Amino acid sequence: MPIKFSPALTLLRPPTPAAPGQTLQTAEGLCEFTGQRLNWWQAQESCDQRFGHLALGPLDKALASHLPTSVWVGQREASLRRCQPQRRKHTTAALVFHERSADRAARLLQVLPALPALTACVHVQWDETATEVATLFSMATPTVTNALQLRAFAEPRGSVRAALVVHGHHAPFNAVFRSDHRWHHVCATWEQHSGRWALFADGKRRAGAQGLSAGHPVPPDGVLVLGQDQDSLGGGFSARDAFSGNLTDFYLWDRVLSLEQVRRARACTPPPGGLLFQWDPEALDVAPSLLPTVLVRLLCPVPSEECPTWNPGPGTPGSELCLHLQPFLCCYPKETYQQLQDFQSWLDQDIISRVNALANATVLLPSPLSEAPGILSLDKASRFLGLLEKVLAEKPGPLGPVALLAILHFLKRVTALRAEEPELPTQPWEELGRGFVSVASLTLEEQSASVWLSIGEVVRGPMALVMGVQRLASLLSSMLTPAQPRIHIKHHLAGLEVQSLRLKEASTAGHTFIIPGGHPDGPGRIHIPAGEVRRLLRKGLAEVTVIHTWFTSRIFQHTLGAPGLELQAANGSKEARMQRSLSTQVGSAILSSEVWDTAGEQSTAVTFHLRHQAQVFPQKILEPACGFWNFRGSWATTGCLVLALHRDSTTCLCNHSTSFAILLQVYEVQGGPEEESLLRTLSFVGCGVSLCALATAFLLFVVTGVPTSERTTIHKNLILSLASAEAFLMTSEWAKTSKVTCVAVTVAMHLLFLVAFSWMLAEGLLLWSKVVAVSMHPGPRMRLYYAAGWGIPVAIVAITLALHPHDYVASGHCWLNVHTNAIWAFVGPVLFVLTANTYILVRVVMVTVSSAHRHAGMLSPQPDLQQKIKFHMWAMVKPVLALLPILGLTWLFGLLVHISPTWAYAAVLLNSFQGPYIFLVYAAYNGEVQNALRRMTERKAAEVIMVEQVHLAKGEAGILALGFMSLDHGPGERPGLGSSEKICCSQRAVRSNEAASTSAPPSRPLPWPDDPCVWPPAPPKHDSGNLGKGPGGGWLLATSPFRKL
Repeated sequence: MPIKFSPALTLLRPPTPAAPGQTLQTAEGLCEFTGQRLNWWQAQESCDQRFGHLALGPLDKALASHLPTSVWVGQREASLRRCQPQRRKHTTAALVFHERSADRAARLLQVLPALPALTACVHVQWDETATEVATLFSMATPTVTNALQLRAFAEPRGSVRAALVVHGHHAPFNAVFRSDHRWHHVCATWEQHSGRWALFADGKRRAGAQGLSAGHPVPPDGVLVLGQDQDSLGGGFSARDAFSGNLTDFYLWDRVLSLEQVRRARACTPPPGGLLFQWDPEALDVAPSLLPTVLVRLLCPVPSEECPTWNPGPGTPGSELCLHLQPFLCCYPKETYQQLQDFQSWLDQDIISRVNALANATVLLPSPLSEAPGILSLDKASRFLGLLEKVLAEKPGPLGPVALLAILHFLKRVTALRAEEPELPTQPWEELGRGFVSVASLTLEEQSASVWLSIGEVVRGPMALVMGVQRLASLLSSMLTPAQPRIHIKHHLAGLEVQSLRLKEASTAGHTFIIPGGHPDGPGRIHIPAGEVRRLLRKGLAEVTVIHTWFTSRIFQHTLGAPGLELQAANGSKEARMQRSLSTQVGSAILSSEVWDTAGEQSTAVTFHLRHQAQVFPQKILEPACGFWNFRGSWATTGCLVLALHRDSTTCLCNHSTSFAILLQVYEVQGGPEEESLLRTLSFVGCGVSLCALATAFLLFVVTGVPTSERTTIHKNLILSLASAEAFLMTSEWAKTSKVTCVAVTVAMHLLFLVAFSWMLAEGLLLWSKVVAVSMHPGPRMRLYYAAGWGIPVAIVAITLALHPHDYVASGHCWLNVHTNAIWAFVGPVLFVLTANTYILVRVVMVTVSSAHRHAGMLSPQPDLQQKIKFHMWAMVKPVLALLPILGLTWLFGLLVHISPTWAYAAVLLNSFQGPYIFLVYAAYNGEVQNALRRMTERKAAEVIMVEQVHLAKGEAGILALGFMSLDHGPGERPGLGSSEKICCSQRAVRSNEAASTSAPPSRPLPWPDDPCVWPPAPPKHDSGNLGKGPGGGWLLATSPFRKL
């Protein structure tokens, strides 16, 4: 009976391996398992043709479980441009065969054994003037003269054709590399079993077959000679068969190398297994005419370059040599894949069906998710491009999205021809280039702008065509020869030029390229400065290939807008405007410049001058800026600056080479010069008023001797930092004249405003601890407040200066550059403080209202509704009015300035009143300040009274003395006061005044019986009238000001 699995057992069943073409769902989208095995570069290109991308690691567990083996994964930060494999320098000795001569040869000193299989590789630089058949190397044995030969000849302005000879049997001549005066790596393999042979050039198999002298090994005791054909063992040379050119790095194996091993040999790291001879001029018998050898520098692809993989078993990342063949996944975001599926139901198939019918083949795919049919050859690509150009030229209306995607897919296949072509083609690549540029130009018609927008989720707009034309231009660069050093192709809306440039000739004036309709001294040109050319010369380069492409279609202005892109001002001296940014758009032609040598691209600085739209809108401002396409799907301005700004054109300088354009930042004007002047005046006056108020408040806290507490310490730090910041702000307009002063003022304002906001946060935290958390213990909070209030702002400013040393200050005014990330070193902390203080204020209001509600219930158990609402409203408004300025929440209005000038006025006025408000609420009407001020006033008044009494006492001294002398003292009566006693009385009076002013009890009760300053009442026997009236009367002392003290 059949076995039935339970659901639990079904879950444990291993997942089914993915089949070719199967689509798997992931958390980020969908991935298609292609089933192909390609190297990393080809896999990346294949996914790009499918409008997807190489799967990015780490892979989902559910997705990885369907993979039978490790797969290639992409790099998340990789550029969308096709990367070139890395190269490294390899310096070696080369043999120079100046001309065809019978006396130029190099013989291996060792005798070779019998060879049932072999591989011979050599780096060769062919003499373009030598068109006769020549011998690169030959081997003769005692029994067979032509045991092994590699013969070749060059076609005029074409390819070098080579043929392998074994046992005198001659294979056909096949094109292996171009005769272009460059170094090429050539290998030949053969094995006796089936007579299978192959020719490789530059890491690719160019030709091969079977049946070449099968069944017989190469005889033993062979002598191998470089550069000559042996008519006898080790001799019999003739000029007719001699090699002309340069030769180096000859290696010989006694086995057949695989394609991967041939590529390693090309990378200057030959496989060691079976190696019979490795390049060493000391192991050669070199003819004197070839001496001395010449050192040459070869640029070898790095064989150890590794690309990322994902191992599904352990679920870990890995790496493999990039040239290895591995399976891969092409992935799509959910929205992109859904849009590609939706496009399949569109009915714009007319162009697709017509082109396919004319070609009698599937040229354009009817569905964006269809599989490309087979390999595209060069002649088919040229013919299909001609048909496509004809159909597009005859079509009256715009393209549909499916047709446009099909054309883009076909153009991507054309640019990948070099990777797919098994043999070097001899057909004219220039014809292919003309067809490609024509088709690209026809798809850039302005009527197709809406279609480009509709496929924006799939491709990055028409810049996909720019990238395709640039890739095609790099293919055409390999066709340049001394006889044809320049290829120029142009159409109505696009074009390219590939040119070989001798650096020495351009070292004086540089190199200038002018687009059609441009001017040598005006708009429409791009220039590589002479200094950059001389820099390339100093690097050891003598000749480079310069590639220029241009696109004049207006479609870029409609499809490449970037509303979120903030650009640097084109003119640094221009005054800031009251304006709101609307969008950023491409405002000129797109012009590119690239410089290549055999090692890869060489980045150079360039200047370019392009025409753009002029300022014609009275309520809009077009702000030009220099931009470049960063091939990650966006425009950028880093490294570019404006050199000259004209009415309808701009001159730029960029420190690198890529695709450039003039970008226009579109602003809506919201205020004229009068409004700007008024705001500037209000800001200056407001800062002055606020500064005076804050300075006065700080002086009150310091001079009056307010008792030290957490609250007063935080108040003083906040007032000091805010006043200092506003003082520097008032001087910032004058600091613009000096760059050093401007930087110093900017640093000071940045630091002091951050310090002020830090202490505003401290105000909020202290308020939280006293009202919400109800903590009355001071603890170590003040140390933390000082560290946060001063230490953190210093660290932020120092880090910002270290990260942005050159773009810290904005051009035109002394403040942080708002076009770089430096501005976030201020905005970020401010937003954090304002958010925290807003939350604290809300919680404080809630606590205050709750407390007021309980208090009102105790005072009036049943208040009427109107009184209750009025009481609660005041309970909410009172803390808000008291705390809003000290917590800095008025600065929230500054975030709304860009919306309307009304918010700008509100922000200026509120921040101007922050200083006076702090002065009134926290200084003038502060109970502690008032008490300290009252004590200080009373102390000063007491000191004045004391001074007056001292002077009065000096005048009365004589009268008192006379009065004492006239008195008839009885028993126990005091005599007159001496001078020391007078001083004692004066000091006692001062101490008494101080005690009275501080409301402190006296150290002993006054009057004191033994105190000489106090006279006890007179005995009754004396006449009181005489005491009160006479100049010596004792009652005068009792009623003097000293008595009152």
